[in-house]
Amino acid sequence: MQQAKPAFALPDLCDELSPPLRIAEPLFTNYGGNSSFYGEVVTVACFEDNSMVKQMVREPGHGKVMVVNGRGSLNKALLGDMLAEQAVKNGWHGFVINGCVRDVDILKQLPIGIKALAAAPQKTEKLGKGEINQNVQFAGIQFVPGEYLYADNNGVLVSSQPLL
Repeated sequence: MQQAKPAFALPDLCDELSPPLRIAEPLFTNYGGNSSFYGEVVTVACFEDNSMVKQMVREPGHGKVMVVNGRGSLNKALLGDMLAEQAVKNGWHGFVINGCVRDVDILKQLPIGIKALAAAPQKTEKLGKGEINQNVQFAGIQFVPGEYLYADNNGVLVSSQPLL
């Protein structure tokens, strides 16, 4: 799968732009087919229950990135191939997950950005627990719904203003 040339590079954004940028700690691995992605932040907070992720991927996601705070759990995957395929179908640009993914061989073939801490084979229970569009904090920064996230092979940054 050949990737299109990215529209930006995080080092260039950091060098050229003056708005206060929040740069996440370098904790994430790329799992999606697109290593560069950006969009408006939508947040999900959950712990070993991806019910809210499942709910959100059913919604239109054009121009949006889902930031999922799974509280760093490495036990169960918050995103797998079926939810990622639904996200692609509904136009989501990407995910940044403070937790795990699964079905990684399929995820890397999908045209979407996915950054997560690790891979884990076990799925979550669906208990309907979690919160949508609340401020979340992990990787040393705060993610605020409606702000803008930019990610590439150099890392993840968030800005209160659109940069592109």
